[in-house]
Parts: sequence; structure tokens; C-alpha cells
Amino acid sequence: MTRIDDKFATLKAAGKKAFVTYIMAGDTDYDTSLEIMRGLPAAGVDVIELGLPFTDPVADGQTIQLAGQRALDAGQTLKKTLAMAKTFREDDTTTPIVIMGYYNPIYSMGVDKFLTAAVDAGVDGLIIVDLPPEEDAELCLPANEVGINFIRLATPTTDAKRLPKVIENTSGFIYYVSMNGITGSASAQVDAVAPEVARIKKTTDLPVVIGFGVKTPEAAKTFADLGDGVVVGSAIVERIARGDAPADVLAFVKTLADAAHS
Repeated sequence: MTRIDDKFATLKAAGKKAFVTYIMAGDTDYDTSLEIMRGLPAAGVDVIELGLPFTDPVADGQTIQLAGQRALDAGQTLKKTLAMAKTFREDDTTTPIVIMGYYNPIYSMGVDKFLTAAVDAGVDGLIIVDLPPEEDAELCLPANEVGINFIRLATPTTDAKRLPKVIENTSGFIYYVSMNGITGSASAQVDAVAPEVARIKKTTDLPVVIGFGVKTPEAAKTFADLGDGVVVGSAIVERIARGDAPADVLAFVKTLADAAHS
């Protein structure tokens, strides 16, 4: 049982859905993002996705791309991202942390070295969007062996033939991408998402969490109801980008969390 497993079990027992947030590590600088990260649990966040900045983020829309560029410009690296997680763990030993990003920085560090550092930092899960199931030996299986969940994305184009392969070595939860396209590009549509989530849940006991295109408290509540939880990223990152104080960003996060939990 990982922190992610424990969190979903606790929420299920309480009759609640999970509220998951994404922020980019190092946006707009290390200290600002760490302050926001530390405030997320008190704002109602159940799982933190910590973005790993990368120069070529193919799955991300403009909001997340610019966040990654701001972080890189401020000197954020994979090592600093792991250091941020480790510092967060000094005060919080229960909130799950999921590193979300791309394989290149991990490959450059070396898988074994990265996983050792990730375990030491208290990382609980990985979402590495450019590693398909056919490459599970690269990182997914080694991560599972050291107790780190490898969380896979399912999308509207993940058909019945493909879905078993996607689920095969996935752990923690399934991240359902609510639409075709990149992050922040449009709003998710209930009529399209509901049957797809139901289809996935018939094939796995893993929680299914819905992300991409969820921007408001109303949407957070609606999509949390369809699955086991909901992810909000771009709407939060937009507030960081426009210079909102960390306290104001966290106040917005709380409105989302309250809606998702309701």
C-alpha cells in the first residue's frame, strides 16, 4: 500500500472523491512554488501532481508550457524538483506526491539514480506521458518494484483493444484525459466523458480520476461525481502566471476542493 492507495481508500470510506491538483515545480521560482505546494493540503488537496519542467512538453497547452519555461528560466531542474518534494515531506508525511512530466530528464539522470532519489524524497507516483506501455521496462516496472506507483493516461482514443495494455502495469489510479487535445485547450464535456469513465471502470478496480479541461468549482464537482476524483491544473497555473499571491492561489484551490468533495 502506497500513500496513494491509502488516500483513495480513506476517501472511499468517507464517501468522498479525490481532489488532485497540478502545479509546475519552480514556477515562478523555487520558493514561490514550494510555498504554494506546502499550502495545498490545508486547502483541501488530496494528491499533488508536481510538474517536472521540460523544454519540449508535447502534451501540454500554452499555460503549462509557459509555466515550464518560467521554471526553467528560474533554474529549476529535476534535482531541484526532487529537493522540493523532500522539503515538503519535512512537514507532511501523508499527502501523496506524483511527479508528472517527460522521460528525457529522468533518462539523463539515470533510472536507478532517479528512483533512489525519488524514494528518498518521498515521491509516491509518476506520470510520464511520453512512455507508452510498450516501454514499461524502461521505468514503469522498475518504479513499481521500489514502491512508486506508475500512473497511466487513458484517453478518448483508448479503445477496447488498447485499454488492457494501458491498465496492465498501471497502479495508484487511472488518469482519464477528458478530451482529445492538450491541457487547457478546451472545457471537458460531461456527455462525452461519462460513458468512457464507466467503460474503464468495468475493466479495473483502480480509481479513475478525470483531468484536462476542468477549470471551475462547478466543473470540479460535476466531473468528480463521474469518477473517483478530478484533477485541476491549468486554471491554477494561470493564477500563478498572472502574479496572484500564494494565499490567493490557495484560496481559489480551496473553492475547487470544496466543490469536488461535495
